[in-house]
Amino acid sequence: MEEYVYPIILLLVGVIAGFINTIAGGASLIILPILIFMGLPPNVANGTNRIAIFVQTIFSTAGFKSKKVDAMPFSLYIGLAALVGAIIGAQLAVDIPPVVFNRTLSVIMILVGALLFYKPKLSLEALGERTSGKYLSISLLLFFVIGIYAGFLQAGAGIFIILTLNLVNRFTLVKSNAAKSIVIFILTLGALTVFVINDVVNWKYGLILALGNAFGAWFSSRWSVQKGDRVVRLFLVGMIGVMAIKLWFF
Repeated sequence: MEEYVYPIILLLVGVIAGFINTIAGGASLIILPILIFMGLPPNVANGTNRIAIFVQTIFSTAGFKSKKVDAMPFSLYIGLAALVGAIIGAQLAVDIPPVVFNRTLSVIMILVGALLFYKPKLSLEALGERTSGKYLSISLLLFFVIGIYAGFLQAGAGIFIILTLNLVNRFTLVKSNAAKSIVIFILTLGALTVFVINDVVNWKYGLILALGNAFGAWFSSRWSVQKGDRVVRLFLVGMIGVMAIKLWFF
């Protein structure tokens, strides 16, 4: 394939990734192999993807706020916990040899797919949010761990965040998505800084991808609020199916 086609592919894939990541998560499992196929070393592909993720969360957060869906200040608390973990995870990703990264990515893809396939049923109703006391402490610990994973790889982190907010904190799926955007914005700021300092970012590919992600995220955030939890649930289930097929057959 000619390299002049790559920007067009990245732009289109970015729109799809921004939409999927905002309403559900897991699109990085598609983006990373594409960037590697385009010739980027695995750690550079990983760092480059963070540019798009960072820009995407700015637009998705703005989209949710335009629809008056807000999860502050709780999102800030758990976001800072995730930030500490993300810096640790990003440094691990920078230092790991490419061969080991590829093998780790393969294993994580299988584990994420298995977790999504066997995930517990999500509640459709808000039963009363739990954001203080022991639930705040539990959330801070869980988001620190999620931050390590997100800093290392990112792929599927959004789904882990939605599951945690829905099952532990009893956020609705739409509000979980709004909180997820803020958390990923904060942790990605830390992770991207680590990747930039270590010079493992392709700015050209990253900015093109970010343009697509931004459009997809803005549209998806506003659309998901209008459609409600039912649509978010359908997209989560859909991503489970897509990832399961990818992991089984490819």
